[in-house]
Amino acid sequence: MKIARLGDIGLHYRVDGDPDGAPVVFANSLGTDLRLWDQILPLLPQGLKFIRYDKRGHGLSTCPPAPYSMGALVTDAERLLDQLGVRDCVFVGLSIGGMIAQGLATKRLDLVRAIVLSNTGAKIGTKDMWQDRIGAVRAGGIEALADPILERWFSTGFRETDEFLAWRHMLLRQPVEGYIGCCQAIAGTDFYTPTAALTLPALGIAGSVDGSTPPDLVRETIGLIKGSDFRLIQGAGHLPCVEKPEEYAAILTEFLTAQGHV
Repeated sequence: MKIARLGDIGLHYRVDGDPDGAPVVFANSLGTDLRLWDQILPLLPQGLKFIRYDKRGHGLSTCPPAPYSMGALVTDAERLLDQLGVRDCVFVGLSIGGMIAQGLATKRLDLVRAIVLSNTGAKIGTKDMWQDRIGAVRAGGIEALADPILERWFSTGFRETDEFLAWRHMLLRQPVEGYIGCCQAIAGTDFYTPTAALTLPALGIAGSVDGSTPPDLVRETIGLIKGSDFRLIQGAGHLPCVEKPEEYAAILTEFLTAQGHV
């Protein structure tokens, strides 16, 4: 287990694949840790360097008191990549990770040569919606909202599998303060203008039954970037890399290859 000390924050990260390969960086969703990507990494091309990390308040990273800002989450990613000597990566972000991808690409094009915006938006929900969720979590813990959250994350069929229980446990063991802090970061973010100014290769991925970031939101967001592509994974919810890892990996491999990153 590796920790990058970034000022007052320690970020847990992991490097897999070829240490000398072209870097692909993964940022996970709200309420999950870097294990989100476990199933797709073995399905991606050999010779790449895969970097995953737990954002602040998640996994084994430091969990400072809320609130968090999106700027702080973007700066955490920036400092991690600078410390690891990463340049010209393909940055794959899912949900809040996709927001971090948009912010990082806007701020540091020397770090990012292409982005994958998976199950995300330039703006997700409303401030009132996020405040209601924060209030409910403060009152009753994450368990009070676990069932409706998981219904948005996964299709009906997947929720009947044994594997689903592990994801439920991951959500319930998420630090409340980290969850609330990241909810506040999402609530305060509107990237429509900066994302529309991006000029790098970009791919959007959506799940057809995603209840958190519906396909139309992902399509609208990726459509802000000229020359971008959009792919829909049928029958998948908010975490298609978990429900449909083979299809997700195939789409990602196609994009990496098209960018000459493989």
